[in-house]
Amino acid sequence: MNCSNTELLAPAGSMDALKSAVRFGADAVYLGGPFLQLRAGSAGFTMEDIASAVNYCHERNVKLYVAANSFVYPEEIKKIAYYAVSLKAVSVDAMIVSDLGAIRAIKRACPSMEVHVSTQANCMNHESALVYYDLGARRVVLARETSLEQIAEIRRNIPNDMELEAFVHGAMCMAYSGRCMLSSYLTSRSANRGGCAQSCRWKFALTEEKRPGEFFPIEEDDDGDTILSSYDLNALLVLDQIIACGVTSLKIEGRMKTPYYVAGAVGAYRRYLDGADKNECLDELDTISHRPYSTGFYLGEIKHSLHAPAHYFKTCDYIGRVLGRENGRITVQLKNKLVSGTQIEALVPHRSAIPFTATDLRDEAGTPLPAAVIPDSLFTMSAPEGIEEGDFLRERKE
Repeated sequence: MNCSNTELLAPAGSMDALKSAVRFGADAVYLGGPFLQLRAGSAGFTMEDIASAVNYCHERNVKLYVAANSFVYPEEIKKIAYYAVSLKAVSVDAMIVSDLGAIRAIKRACPSMEVHVSTQANCMNHESALVYYDLGARRVVLARETSLEQIAEIRRNIPNDMELEAFVHGAMCMAYSGRCMLSSYLTSRSANRGGCAQSCRWKFALTEEKRPGEFFPIEEDDDGDTILSSYDLNALLVLDQIIACGVTSLKIEGRMKTPYYVAGAVGAYRRYLDGADKNECLDELDTISHRPYSTGFYLGEIKHSLHAPAHYFKTCDYIGRVLGRENGRITVQLKNKLVSGTQIEALVPHRSAIPFTATDLRDEAGTPLPAAVIPDSLFTMSAPEGIEEGDFLRERKE
């Protein structure tokens, strides 16, 4: 598999998540700014933050894209044009946009701003891609409902200088291309304007007052049932085929995710693209919190139910983040309790996790600790070579 021209694109909902993405091997990151992003309630960067993030990424030869893919109202057309100029002034590499009018306004105001067409536009054929190409876009983020066969057909019928991007990992929306009205109806928070309340993840009970005995058959566990909640996407099993079809940017979902999650997901895909064993990388993707996995629509229409259970799965518990290393000891910001003598491992970039035993725990004053127990507190401990600032500690579950 030739991956030399393949971009691994990672989410960044915070500066810490962005740094994790870069450290663990992303070629590019995407984030939301102060205007028209689909994570409006959180995971947003100010213009000053974006400028700092661009500098951090470009110093490490990583690109940065800004999502502005909400539906756009008439009074916002002039604003998004100004926004594009402002983003170009701080050297943002591209904007991710879904609205046709917004794309036209951006290219008119700032012709040099690269535009990527968001998956919200649900581009599923080459004629649609060519419309965006004629507007000046040079990349389309394919609709999540496209199959491998359809992707290959699109690639054969678009110009060589137009790129295809596809989601390969993370949460999937039950609505078509993410264009959902459920949140707006139930909470007056529009998913298409960045206010999604994730109503599809709620636990629903189905009854019909006037038709006793008629029911929708569902399976239920102790946590209830989330009949509208989809599986998570994990396309590592078909990644070679996705690349062979002509996709050049592999996108990981997760601007609401933690830096630890971003590190685990990005690290697994990076290592696979660099030649690591597939099963080892699949095992790595099981360590982070997720719903049951699916390959989505890549192999055709989904033939089985995709509603996921309410609870998440993971094979490791997160312990904490490494903040520094000195004289054979690491400083750790604690997330979950760690008892001295526990067998743990360090998630590090570009190689397998490093296993070791937690020993000689001490608080910031140097006092020995039988266990670290206070969330967000700092402590130090002995650690093997190879564990550095920016790595993460975790414990394998039984």
